[in-house]
Amino acid sequence: MRDAAIERLVQNLSRLPGLGPRSARRVVLHLIKRREGLLQPLIRSLEDVHDSIRTCSRCGNVDTNDPCGVCVDPKRDGSLICVVEDVADLWALERTAVFRGLYHVLGGTLSALDGVRPEDLNIPSLISRVRDLNSTEVVLALSATVDGQTTAHYIADHLARTPVRVTALAHGVPVGGELDYLDEGTLSMAMRSRRPV
Repeated sequence: MRDAAIERLVQNLSRLPGLGPRSARRVVLHLIKRREGLLQPLIRSLEDVHDSIRTCSRCGNVDTNDPCGVCVDPKRDGSLICVVEDVADLWALERTAVFRGLYHVLGGTLSALDGVRPEDLNIPSLISRVRDLNSTEVVLALSATVDGQTTAHYIADHLARTPVRVTALAHGVPVGGELDYLDEGTLSMAMRSRRPV
C-alpha cells in the first residue's frame, strides 16, 4: 500500500508522454531513493520553468524570454521562415543546426475530423509575418499525414498571392533505411520525389 502523496505523484507522472503507470512507478522510486541528488534539483527546475516560461509572441516557441532566443538572434536569416506544427518540431530541427532562418509554430494542423479550423491555428499571424519580414522563402516542415498535407496546401494557397517561394521538406527513404522495411506510402513518396544524382 503506497502513501496517497506518492500515489498522486505516480498518477501525475503517468500522464506524461511515454510514461505509463509502471514506468511512472519506477521513476518515482528512483527519485525517492535519490531525493537530494535528483528529486530536489528536479523540483527546483520545475518551479523555475513554471515561473519563467513564456510563449514567444513572434513565432510561438517557448522560452524564458519573449521574444525567444531564436527570434532575437542576429545571426538568423530573417528572410527564411520554417513553419512547424509544434514546438517539439522546432526543437528537433534546431538540434540539426542546419536551418539558420526563423520559425513559425502553428500550434497543430487543420483537421475536419477534430474541428480544427484555420482560425484555430497561428496561420493569420504567419501570413502577416511573411509580409512584414519581406520573406523570400517559407519552408513547410509539416507532417506527411493527411492533416499535415492539408495544412501545407492551405498555407501554400494563401501565400500564392505573395512573391515568397514556398517549399516543403523532402519525404522518402530515411538515411540508413532499408527498402524492404519501409511502408508503401514512404516508398511511393520517395519514388515521386526522386532527384538527379
